[in-house]
Amino acid sequence: MRLQLRDGGVADTVIDDAVLILSELLSNACKHGRPLGDALAGDGDVRAAWQVGPCGRLVVEVTDGGGPTRPAPATPSVTAHGGRGLNIITALADDWGVRDEVPGEVTVWVVVHDDVYDPDAGHRRDDFAARVTAPSVSELSGLEFADAFDRLD
Repeated sequence: MRLQLRDGGVADTVIDDAVLILSELLSNACKHGRPLGDALAGDGDVRAAWQVGPCGRLVVEVTDGGGPTRPAPATPSVTAHGGRGLNIITALADDWGVRDEVPGEVTVWVVVHDDVYDPDAGHRRDDFAARVTAPSVSELSGLEFADAFDRLD
């Protein structure tokens, strides 16, 4: 994927974002989705695909057998070991969604960038940390930490 996109003139920042997004989608499919096909027969799997459209729109998608819930961004605690994947995707991508047109298949698609040939492609990376970082304690009002510690005595 990386070499084909690079050879096609796609900016390295867009390729890096696409690889991270694909990794998150595959992780989510393996953790939350059922395999496609008959897993008991040994042919259960997930399907990954990507394409650059004629207008330079890069789309990455992963298809699995669906899970107990629809994919949706979570609000994990600061100490949680997971739950940030779709938030990362939302922060990096131009758009994403879920398609379940074929019975037994759920596809999560992501528009990594609307125009990979744009010289500013990958610009969303510049403020990525600000878009996915939890607010600092000083920005959260009403926590009253001092009062909570006073009550411990």
